[in-house]
Amino acid sequence: MTDSSALDAEDRKIVTLARSTRARNGVPEGAAVRDETGRTYVAGTVGLDSLKLSALRTAVAMAVASGAKSLEAAAVVTETGTSPAEDLAAVRDLGGAGTPVLVAGLDGAVVATLAAG
Repeated sequence: MTDSSALDAEDRKIVTLARSTRARNGVPEGAAVRDETGRTYVAGTVGLDSLKLSALRTAVAMAVASGAKSLEAAAVVTETGTSPAEDLAAVRDLGGAGTPVLVAGLDGAVVATLAAG
């Protein structure tokens, strides 16, 4: 378990944004990513009949669509305590194998820090 209070301010911010997005939209997961310029992109789970995307993949897609060239960090708030390989692959594709993915529970406490690679 990672002590959330030990996170730097920018990492706490993306965890808070992910948690807020999940709660506001009433979806299973919320995610946020920070690009190479410090801009953040947030998203919730997409669960349409014709389109299903995790919150993290949606946040990465939003960053790419907005012109991000790389990622500094990502965060996801989920009940599962982990992030699936497909989500980590999306972060790795944009940010590289060493990009940290902060996984937090519904209370916002970080339970794991995973490398995208």
